Amino acid sequence: MTTRTNRRAFFSLAVAITKGFVRDRASVFFAIVFPLMFLVLFGGIFGDQTQSKVDLVQVGEVALVDDLPDGAQGAFRQTFEVSHTDDRDAALAEVRRGDADVAIEQDGDTLVAHYTQTDQVKAAITQGTLRAFVDNANIAATGTEPQFALETQRVEDDSLSTIQFVTPGLLGWAVAMSAAFGAAATLQGWRQSKLLRRLQLAPVPNSTVVGARVMVTVAVALVQMAIFLGLGAAAFGLRLTGAWSAAIPLLVVGTLCFMAVGLLAGAVARTTEGAVNMANFIVLPMAFLSGSFFPLDAAPTWLQGVSQALPLRHLNDGMLDVMVRGEPWTAVLLPCAILLGFAVVVTAVAARLFRWDTL
Repeated sequence: MTTRTNRRAFFSLAVAITKGFVRDRASVFFAIVFPLMFLVLFGGIFGDQTQSKVDLVQVGEVALVDDLPDGAQGAFRQTFEVSHTDDRDAALAEVRRGDADVAIEQDGDTLVAHYTQTDQVKAAITQGTLRAFVDNANIAATGTEPQFALETQRVEDDSLSTIQFVTPGLLGWAVAMSAAFGAAATLQGWRQSKLLRRLQLAPVPNSTVVGARVMVTVAVALVQMAIFLGLGAAAFGLRLTGAWSAAIPLLVVGTLCFMAVGLLAGAVARTTEGAVNMANFIVLPMAFLSGSFFPLDAAPTWLQGVSQALPLRHLNDGMLDVMVRGEPWTAVLLPCAILLGFAVVVTAVAARLFRWDTL
Protein backbone atom coordinates (compact mmCIF):
# COMPACT_ATOMS: atom_id res chain seq x y z
CA MET A 1 0.00 0.00 0.00
CA THR A 2 1.13 3.57 -0.69
CA THR A 3 1.84 6.05 2.08
CA ARG A 4 -1.21 8.09 1.09
CA THR A 5 -3.46 5.03 1.26
CA ASN A 6 -2.03 4.10 4.67
CA ARG A 7 -2.65 7.61 5.93
CA ARG A 8 -6.22 7.52 4.68
CA ALA A 9 -6.78 4.11 6.32
CA PHE A 10 -5.25 5.40 9.56
CA PHE A 11 -7.58 8.39 9.81
CA SER A 12 -10.59 6.35 8.73
CA LEU A 13 -9.91 3.87 11.53
CA ALA A 14 -9.32 6.70 14.02
CA VAL A 15 -12.65 8.31 13.10
CA ALA A 16 -14.46 4.98 13.37
CA ILE A 17 -12.93 4.26 16.78
CA THR A 18 -13.75 7.77 17.99
CA LYS A 19 -17.39 7.45 16.86
CA GLY A 20 -17.61 4.10 18.62
CA PHE A 21 -16.28 5.67 21.81
CA VAL A 22 -18.64 8.66 21.68
CA ARG A 23 -21.68 6.47 20.97
CA ASP A 24 -20.86 4.16 23.86
CA ARG A 25 -22.42 6.05 26.76
CA ALA A 26 -20.86 3.77 29.35
CA SER A 27 -17.35 4.48 27.99
CA VAL A 28 -17.95 8.24 28.00
CA PHE A 29 -19.37 8.09 31.52
CA PHE A 30 -16.47 6.16 33.03
CA ALA A 31 -13.79 8.05 31.07
CA ILE A 32 -15.06 11.61 31.56
CA VAL A 33 -18.09 12.00 33.84
CA PHE A 34 -17.22 9.53 36.61
CA PRO A 35 -13.74 10.98 37.36
CA LEU A 36 -15.16 14.51 37.19
CA MET A 37 -17.64 13.58 39.92
CA PHE A 38 -14.67 12.94 42.21
CA LEU A 39 -13.08 16.26 41.23
CA VAL A 40 -16.32 18.08 42.06
CA LEU A 41 -16.60 16.17 45.35
CA PHE A 42 -13.04 16.88 46.44
CA GLY A 43 -13.24 20.42 45.09
CA GLY A 44 -16.38 21.11 47.08
CA ILE A 45 -14.78 19.76 50.25
CA PHE A 46 -11.28 21.17 49.90
CA GLY A 47 -11.69 24.04 47.45
CA ASP A 48 -11.41 26.79 50.07
CA GLN A 49 -9.23 24.92 52.54
CA THR A 50 -5.73 26.34 52.73
CA GLN A 51 -4.68 25.16 56.18
CA SER A 52 -6.08 23.24 59.12
CA LYS A 53 -5.95 25.07 62.47
CA VAL A 54 -6.20 23.36 65.84
CA ASP A 55 -9.56 24.06 67.51
CA LEU A 56 -8.77 25.27 71.03
CA VAL A 57 -11.21 26.14 73.82
CA GLN A 58 -9.84 28.52 76.46
CA VAL A 59 -11.46 28.04 79.85
CA GLY A 60 -11.56 31.26 81.86
CA GLU A 61 -8.51 33.52 82.01
CA VAL A 62 -5.23 31.99 80.88
CA ALA A 63 -2.56 34.58 81.63
CA LEU A 64 0.16 32.67 79.82
CA VAL A 65 -1.76 33.01 76.56
CA ASP A 66 -3.40 36.37 77.16
CA ASP A 67 -0.07 38.04 78.04
CA LEU A 68 1.93 36.71 75.10
CA PRO A 69 3.88 39.42 73.27
CA ASP A 70 2.48 40.60 69.95
CA GLY A 71 4.70 38.40 67.78
CA ALA A 72 4.00 35.26 69.80
CA GLN A 73 0.31 36.17 70.02
CA GLY A 74 0.12 36.33 66.22
CA ALA A 75 1.82 32.95 65.90
CA PHE A 76 -0.59 31.51 68.46
CA ARG A 77 -3.61 32.75 66.49
CA GLN A 78 -2.22 31.31 63.27
CA THR A 79 -1.89 27.89 64.90
CA PHE A 80 -5.06 27.75 66.99
CA GLU A 81 -8.69 28.61 66.31
CA VAL A 82 -9.56 29.94 69.77
CA SER A 83 -12.96 30.06 71.45
CA HIS A 84 -13.64 31.09 75.05
CA THR A 85 -15.85 29.69 77.78
CA ASP A 86 -16.08 29.76 81.58
CA ASP A 87 -17.73 26.32 81.73
CA ARG A 88 -14.94 23.76 82.20
CA ASP A 89 -17.24 20.75 81.90
CA ALA A 90 -18.73 22.01 78.64
CA ALA A 91 -15.25 22.57 77.23
CA LEU A 92 -14.16 19.03 78.13
CA ALA A 93 -17.36 17.67 76.61
CA GLU A 94 -16.54 19.48 73.33
CA VAL A 95 -13.12 17.85 73.25
CA ARG A 96 -14.57 14.45 74.11
CA ARG A 97 -17.10 14.71 71.25
CA GLY A 98 -14.41 15.78 68.81
CA ASP A 99 -15.89 19.26 68.33
CA ALA A 100 -12.61 20.73 69.63
CA ASP A 101 -9.06 19.42 69.62
CA VAL A 102 -7.91 20.75 72.98
CA ALA A 103 -9.17 22.72 75.99
CA ILE A 104 -6.73 24.74 78.10
CA GLU A 105 -6.93 26.24 81.58
CA GLN A 106 -4.36 27.72 83.94
CA ASP A 107 -3.83 26.34 87.44
CA GLY A 108 -1.39 28.65 89.19
CA ASP A 109 1.76 28.60 87.09
CA THR A 110 0.74 25.44 85.25
CA LEU A 111 -0.97 25.39 81.87
CA VAL A 112 -3.27 22.35 81.78
CA ALA A 113 -4.20 21.05 78.32
CA HIS A 114 -7.02 18.52 77.86
CA TYR A 115 -6.71 16.94 74.42
CA THR A 116 -8.29 14.17 72.38
CA GLN A 117 -6.29 11.25 71.01
CA THR A 118 -8.78 10.65 68.17
CA ASP A 119 -6.40 12.32 65.74
CA GLN A 120 -2.96 11.29 67.01
CA VAL A 121 -1.07 13.46 64.53
CA LYS A 122 -2.94 16.61 65.55
CA ALA A 123 -2.61 15.63 69.23
CA ALA A 124 1.16 15.48 68.88
CA ILE A 125 1.22 18.82 67.07
CA THR A 126 -0.98 20.37 69.76
CA GLN A 127 1.20 19.18 72.65
CA GLY A 128 4.44 20.20 70.94
CA THR A 129 3.14 23.64 70.03
CA LEU A 130 1.78 24.39 73.50
CA ARG A 131 5.03 23.20 75.07
CA ALA A 132 6.94 25.59 72.82
CA PHE A 133 4.78 28.53 73.93
CA VAL A 134 5.26 27.58 77.59
CA ASP A 135 9.04 27.39 77.11
CA ASN A 136 8.94 30.78 75.42
CA ALA A 137 6.98 32.24 78.31
CA ASN A 138 9.52 30.80 80.80
CA ILE A 139 12.38 32.45 78.90
CA ALA A 140 10.50 35.76 78.84
CA ALA A 141 9.82 35.51 82.59
CA THR A 142 13.51 35.00 83.46
CA GLY A 143 14.58 37.93 81.36
CA THR A 144 17.17 35.83 79.52
CA GLU A 145 17.52 36.61 75.84
CA PRO A 146 17.31 33.45 73.74
CA GLN A 147 20.48 32.60 71.82
CA PHE A 148 18.65 31.26 68.75
CA ALA A 149 15.74 32.59 66.70
CA LEU A 150 13.33 30.94 64.29
CA GLU A 151 12.23 32.33 60.94
CA THR A 152 9.60 30.39 58.99
CA GLN A 153 8.98 30.66 55.26
CA ARG A 154 6.60 28.53 53.20
CA VAL A 155 8.04 27.17 49.97
CA GLU A 156 4.80 27.56 47.98
CA ASP A 157 3.16 30.81 46.98
CA ASP A 158 0.16 32.20 48.84
CA SER A 159 -2.29 30.94 46.21
CA LEU A 160 -1.68 27.27 46.96
CA SER A 161 -4.69 25.36 48.26
CA THR A 162 -5.56 21.74 48.87
CA ILE A 163 -7.46 21.31 45.59
CA GLN A 164 -4.22 21.92 43.69
CA PHE A 165 -2.66 18.87 45.33
CA VAL A 166 -5.78 16.77 44.73
CA THR A 167 -6.25 17.55 41.02
CA PRO A 168 -3.08 15.88 39.61
CA GLY A 169 -3.77 12.65 41.50
CA LEU A 170 -7.39 12.46 40.38
CA LEU A 171 -6.35 13.25 36.80
CA GLY A 172 -3.74 10.48 36.90
CA TRP A 173 -6.32 7.99 38.14
CA ALA A 174 -8.84 9.08 35.48
CA VAL A 175 -6.32 8.66 32.66
CA ALA A 176 -5.11 5.31 33.99
CA MET A 177 -8.65 4.00 34.30
CA SER A 178 -9.74 5.21 30.86
CA ALA A 179 -6.63 3.91 29.06
CA ALA A 180 -6.59 0.52 30.77
CA PHE A 181 -10.35 -0.11 30.49
CA GLY A 182 -10.46 1.06 26.87
CA ALA A 183 -7.56 -1.11 25.74
CA ALA A 184 -8.84 -4.18 27.61
CA ALA A 185 -12.41 -3.85 26.31
CA THR A 186 -11.33 -3.08 22.75
CA LEU A 187 -8.91 -5.97 22.45
CA GLN A 188 -11.26 -8.52 23.94
CA GLY A 189 -14.30 -7.14 22.11
CA TRP A 190 -12.54 -7.20 18.75
CA ARG A 191 -11.32 -10.70 19.42
CA GLN A 192 -14.75 -12.03 20.40
CA SER A 193 -16.42 -10.44 17.37
CA LYS A 194 -13.70 -11.87 15.06
CA LEU A 195 -12.89 -8.30 14.00
CA LEU A 196 -9.22 -8.91 14.73
CA ARG A 197 -9.15 -11.72 12.17
CA ARG A 198 -10.85 -9.50 9.61
CA LEU A 199 -8.37 -6.71 10.23
CA GLN A 200 -5.55 -9.23 9.87
CA LEU A 201 -6.84 -10.14 6.41
CA ALA A 202 -7.54 -6.54 5.39
CA PRO A 203 -4.98 -4.66 3.26
CA VAL A 204 -4.08 -2.47 6.24
CA PRO A 205 -0.84 -2.90 8.20
CA ASN A 206 -1.19 -3.87 11.86
CA SER A 207 0.80 -0.76 12.78
CA THR A 208 -1.92 1.40 11.23
CA VAL A 209 -4.63 -0.27 13.32
CA VAL A 210 -2.59 0.00 16.52
CA GLY A 211 -1.60 3.58 15.76
CA ALA A 212 -5.22 4.64 15.22
CA ARG A 213 -6.27 3.11 18.55
CA VAL A 214 -3.36 4.73 20.38
CA MET A 215 -4.12 8.14 18.83
CA VAL A 216 -7.75 8.03 19.95
CA THR A 217 -6.80 6.97 23.51
CA VAL A 218 -4.20 9.74 23.78
CA ALA A 219 -6.72 12.26 22.43
CA VAL A 220 -9.25 11.18 25.08
CA ALA A 221 -6.56 11.62 27.78
CA LEU A 222 -5.79 15.14 26.57
CA VAL A 223 -9.50 15.99 26.58
CA GLN A 224 -9.69 14.67 30.14
CA MET A 225 -6.77 16.90 31.11
CA ALA A 226 -8.34 19.97 29.50
CA ILE A 227 -11.69 19.37 31.23
CA PHE A 228 -10.08 18.68 34.62
CA LEU A 229 -7.90 21.77 34.57
CA GLY A 230 -10.62 23.95 33.05
CA LEU A 231 -13.23 22.92 35.61
CA GLY A 232 -10.72 23.15 38.46
CA ALA A 233 -9.73 26.67 37.45
CA ALA A 234 -13.27 27.91 36.77
CA ALA A 235 -15.08 26.33 39.72
CA PHE A 236 -12.50 25.83 42.47
CA GLY A 237 -9.81 28.44 41.91
CA LEU A 238 -7.16 26.02 40.65
CA ARG A 239 -3.92 27.82 39.84
CA LEU A 240 -1.00 25.99 38.26
CA THR A 241 2.59 26.87 39.02
CA GLY A 242 5.90 25.93 37.48
CA ALA A 243 6.36 24.29 34.10
CA TRP A 244 2.88 22.77 34.13
CA SER A 245 2.87 22.22 30.35
CA ALA A 246 5.53 19.52 30.85
CA ALA A 247 2.69 17.43 32.27
CA ILE A 248 1.33 16.98 28.73
CA PRO A 249 4.10 14.66 27.43
CA LEU A 250 4.11 12.92 30.80
CA LEU A 251 0.38 12.31 30.44
CA VAL A 252 0.88 10.89 26.95
CA VAL A 253 3.54 8.46 28.21
CA GLY A 254 1.33 7.53 31.16
CA THR A 255 -1.53 6.80 28.75
CA LEU A 256 0.70 4.42 26.77
CA CYS A 257 1.75 2.74 30.01
CA PHE A 258 -1.80 2.03 31.11
CA MET A 259 -2.85 1.02 27.63
CA ALA A 260 -0.23 -1.71 28.06
CA VAL A 261 -1.90 -2.73 31.33
CA GLY A 262 -5.22 -2.93 29.48
CA LEU A 263 -3.65 -5.00 26.69
CA LEU A 264 -2.33 -7.45 29.27
CA ALA A 265 -5.79 -7.77 30.83
CA GLY A 266 -7.37 -8.20 27.39
CA ALA A 267 -4.79 -10.82 26.39
CA VAL A 268 -5.29 -12.93 29.53
CA ALA A 269 -9.08 -12.67 30.00
CA ARG A 270 -11.52 -14.71 27.92
CA THR A 271 -14.46 -12.28 27.89
CA THR A 272 -14.88 -8.52 27.64
CA GLU A 273 -16.35 -8.38 31.14
CA GLY A 274 -13.44 -10.38 32.49
CA ALA A 275 -10.93 -8.08 30.80
CA VAL A 276 -12.56 -4.93 32.21
CA ASN A 277 -12.82 -6.46 35.69
CA MET A 278 -9.17 -7.49 35.58
CA ALA A 279 -8.13 -3.99 34.54
CA ASN A 280 -10.23 -2.58 37.39
CA PHE A 281 -8.62 -5.06 39.80
CA ILE A 282 -5.21 -3.70 38.82
CA VAL A 283 -5.92 0.03 38.54
CA LEU A 284 -8.21 0.70 41.53
CA PRO A 285 -5.90 -0.65 44.27
CA MET A 286 -3.01 1.07 42.49
CA ALA A 287 -4.86 4.39 42.76
CA PHE A 288 -5.16 4.05 46.54
CA LEU A 289 -1.51 2.99 46.87
CA SER A 290 -0.23 5.77 44.59
CA GLY A 291 -1.69 8.80 46.34
CA SER A 292 -4.48 9.52 43.84
CA PHE A 293 -7.10 10.06 46.55
CA PHE A 294 -5.01 11.00 49.61
CA PRO A 295 -1.30 11.65 50.34
CA LEU A 296 0.87 8.79 51.55
CA ASP A 297 3.13 10.86 53.81
CA ALA A 298 1.75 9.21 56.95
CA ALA A 299 1.80 5.68 55.48
CA PRO A 300 4.24 3.08 56.85
CA THR A 301 7.67 3.02 55.25
CA TRP A 302 7.13 -0.42 53.73
CA LEU A 303 3.90 0.75 52.08
CA GLN A 304 5.61 3.79 50.60
CA GLY A 305 8.26 1.42 49.23
CA VAL A 306 5.57 -0.69 47.56
CA SER A 307 4.05 2.49 46.16
CA GLN A 308 7.32 3.41 44.44
CA ALA A 309 7.07 0.20 42.38
CA LEU A 310 3.73 1.27 40.88
CA PRO A 311 3.63 3.28 37.64
CA LEU A 312 0.68 5.43 38.73
CA ARG A 313 2.74 6.76 41.66
CA HIS A 314 5.33 8.14 39.22
CA LEU A 315 2.65 9.62 36.96
CA ASN A 316 1.02 11.36 39.94
CA ASP A 317 4.31 12.59 41.41
CA GLY A 318 5.55 13.88 38.06
CA MET A 319 2.39 15.89 37.43
CA LEU A 320 2.41 17.15 41.01
CA ASP A 321 6.01 18.36 40.60
CA VAL A 322 5.42 20.48 37.51
CA MET A 323 1.81 21.50 38.19
CA VAL A 324 2.05 22.38 41.88
CA ARG A 325 5.52 22.18 43.38
CA GLY A 326 7.12 24.58 40.91
CA GLU A 327 9.73 22.11 39.67
CA PRO A 328 11.31 22.66 36.22
CA TRP A 329 10.29 20.63 33.18
CA THR A 330 13.22 18.27 33.76
CA ALA A 331 11.33 16.84 36.74
CA VAL A 332 9.21 14.74 34.35
CA LEU A 333 12.18 13.04 32.68
CA LEU A 334 12.63 10.28 35.27
CA PRO A 335 8.88 9.53 35.59
CA CYS A 336 8.64 9.39 31.78
CA ALA A 337 11.54 6.94 31.60
CA ILE A 338 10.00 4.72 34.30
CA LEU A 339 6.57 4.74 32.64
CA LEU A 340 8.07 3.99 29.21
CA GLY A 341 10.08 1.10 30.61
CA PHE A 342 6.99 -0.28 32.33
CA ALA A 343 4.99 0.06 29.09
CA VAL A 344 7.60 -1.82 27.06
CA VAL A 345 7.85 -4.69 29.54
CA VAL A 346 4.09 -5.09 30.01
CA THR A 347 3.43 -4.86 26.26
CA ALA A 348 6.00 -7.58 25.64
CA VAL A 349 4.33 -9.82 28.23
CA ALA A 350 0.88 -9.10 26.71
CA ALA A 351 2.18 -9.95 23.21
CA ARG A 352 3.61 -13.19 24.54
CA LEU A 353 0.28 -14.20 26.10
CA PHE A 354 -1.91 -12.92 23.25
CA ARG A 355 -4.11 -15.34 21.26
CA TRP A 356 -6.01 -14.39 18.13
CA ASP A 357 -9.09 -16.35 19.17
CA THR A 358 -10.83 -16.89 22.51
CA LEU A 359 -10.34 -20.34 23.98
